[in-house]
Amino acid sequence: MRTKVVIAVSVAALLFYFVFLGRLGAALVGTGNWAGIALGIALFLLPLVGLWAVVRELMFGVATEKLGRELAGRGELPVDDLDRTAAGRVDRAAGAAAWERAKAEVDAAPGDAGAWYRLALAYDAAGDRRRGRAAARHAVRLHRGR
Repeated sequence: MRTKVVIAVSVAALLFYFVFLGRLGAALVGTGNWAGIALGIALFLLPLVGLWAVVRELMFGVATEKLGRELAGRGELPVDDLDRTAAGRVDRAAGAAAWERAKAEVDAAPGDAGAWYRLALAYDAAGDRRRGRAAARHAVRLHRGR
């Protein structure tokens, strides 16, 4: 629940920022000066790109949460019993072992969305968030049937 509140506050702040930039862009376009018009158009485009990125990330979050709930409901999520350091991070060796198991599962069933989701969790446990997000995106695509 805390994460959803943080996301809601962040999105509200971004929307305020986008509105502010849009108003500033309109004022610059209204100057009639070619430089002002160019900057105003740029200030219209930046919030659009930002809004696209926010919407894309929110849709990704909703889709991965939905897939995670489905897998949890079927008992197909791994138990988080990995060894941890004193700081609470997953031990490197334990994360690497979890990744090896998940990778073998994906190699055995490359079309299984659940296997890719578990690989995403294993990447995260191993500390590789970039590849974890890529695996989660692939899991969502498989789950949607694409």
